[in-house]
Amino acid sequence: MSAPVNPKSWQYRQLNAINPGLDYLSEGLLDLVADGHPIAVATADLQYSNGLNRFAEKHPDLFIQFGIAEQNMVSAAAGIATTGTMPFVATFASFLALLCCEQIRMDVAYSALPVRLIGHHTGISLGFYGTSHHATEDIAIMRSIADLTVVAPADGPQLAAAIRASIHHPQPIYFRIGRGQEPSVYPDDVTFEFGKAIVHAVGRDVTLIATGSMLHPTLEAAKALTESGLAVGVIDMHTLKPIDREAIVNAAAGTNLLITVEEHNVLGGLGGAVAEVLADEGAGVRLIRHGIHDEYSLIAPPTHLYRHYRLDAAGIEAVTREALANVSGKEQRHVG
Repeated sequence: MSAPVNPKSWQYRQLNAINPGLDYLSEGLLDLVADGHPIAVATADLQYSNGLNRFAEKHPDLFIQFGIAEQNMVSAAAGIATTGTMPFVATFASFLALLCCEQIRMDVAYSALPVRLIGHHTGISLGFYGTSHHATEDIAIMRSIADLTVVAPADGPQLAAAIRASIHHPQPIYFRIGRGQEPSVYPDDVTFEFGKAIVHAVGRDVTLIATGSMLHPTLEAAKALTESGLAVGVIDMHTLKPIDREAIVNAAAGTNLLITVEEHNVLGGLGGAVAEVLADEGAGVRLIRHGIHDEYSLIAPPTHLYRHYRLDAAGIEAVTREALANVSGKEQRHVG
């Protein structure tokens, strides 16, 4: 169990100033406790980085500090889940998805236990902590594990809503969340439905399908593109598995070009998942997968990395304009 933390400490002040969006993680968990649901919350020496110190302050009896022992934490969570208590475990996504893959596959998913795995600081958001801390393979790994739901909330409010909704979800879940600096897209009272994408706009010229932290810059890019006279659709594909096939098929039927946007390797991530649906359904529409193109991400401040990989609003806009320019008149389909 963890001792109460000191809200006046340097670590508390600094890390909470850095990651304000992660307040919503504790908020969602505190709501579950207030509603009488039996849960336990654990982390691997990162309660300040992920904001779970707020939960620990109010419910130290429900909080477990495992230290730097991620694999042990996941296996212990599986054991806790057999007692009727739902465990929520959180650590850096690069450690959770890669280091703990065997424990997630065998102890959690194969055993069909309702463990909630929260991988935070996904993609390149840890910046100059280094490539070892970047999580650009976790979607591919987690969605390949049978019976494991994979969710990437776009912001704090959607994260809290997904946490609350998960209490009635029968399968284990992998939550893929950022570093808490993502601007809010949704209001605090947003609701969440697993497997049901959110269509922000419908567009004939191009539809942008984004997931997680990439939704906000995608919406900003779509706004600029729309103001220039283009008809741009935007879809928030917050659930990567099971993916919303209907939303993808509808977008393919009503647009000339699809572009997926993800803070992840384009191999095996959102782009790969959308490509699988298009192939299965025989949808003849051009698809561009925008993300990190099969490389180990560079080391730099996050803002510089987003600009380098064109994963900021300006970059996404530029990628979209280039893709539209490359679609010739012969490739354009008439869509009503």
